[in-house]
Amino acid sequence: LIAFVGLLLLLRFDASRFGTAEYDDERVQGGLRGWFRRSAWYVMGSMLVVAIYLIHPLPITELRQDLGTDRQEAIGLGLLFGVGGTLVAFLLAWYRYRRFRLPPARHYPGAIINCIGTSFIDEALFRGIILGLTLAYDWPVELAIAFQAVLYGLATRLGAPGRSRSMLAIAIGIGLVAGFLTVETAGIGAAFVGHAVTRFAIFMATGHAGQVRPRGYEPEEELGHSLPPEGWEVVVDPDVAPDVPPNPGRLRQVRPG
Repeated sequence: LIAFVGLLLLLRFDASRFGTAEYDDERVQGGLRGWFRRSAWYVMGSMLVVAIYLIHPLPITELRQDLGTDRQEAIGLGLLFGVGGTLVAFLLAWYRYRRFRLPPARHYPGAIINCIGTSFIDEALFRGIILGLTLAYDWPVELAIAFQAVLYGLATRLGAPGRSRSMLAIAIGIGLVAGFLTVETAGIGAAFVGHAVTRFAIFMATGHAGQVRPRGYEPEEELGHSLPPEGWEVVVDPDVAPDVPPNPGRLRQVRPG
């Protein structure tokens, strides 16, 4: 059991190599090879979850590998969680960009698959298996929820240098809320629904699956650094000898009219 849990955890830490989870829009590779690599991550993760479900003697009561005791309540709480997550996602986008970076329509099918597949693996692993095992060893509920949430934040690698701390805070927040809902509903159904909706909302609002870049590093921001200030234009001297290196030009204030 521990070996399968360890393999699943390592697979989650290695999501960047497969171009999935938070890295779905960062390591895009065209052609079938990229799709096969992404599909392999989802398939291997799901197979490890199923293996743990079959090996553990109490996969539902102890590991919470179920929607919950009251499925309607779980779905309702999950949708409420998703509404809150959507609000946070769009507030983050407005604070970061002062606009919503809606992605191209061709990216939506892959994003939906990534949101559903990643949310299922994350909730089954962190809110189901890890939270369930810590509670089975008589950890206090609050400590167990906090532990799996922090571990989840580390697994996303959103705290690495050059990455958005806001996304790290959102990831840990997802872990805390999802952990609380898992304990309350005795299943991962509410956590899965809310997590998937929140992840898709982040994609829609920021144009990224999770790797929101720090200020100044988005493509449009980097392009803006190379443009002249507003009200100025670049003037290039046309009378340059052929053997003289190209002149980058000089700035000249734009005259009205």
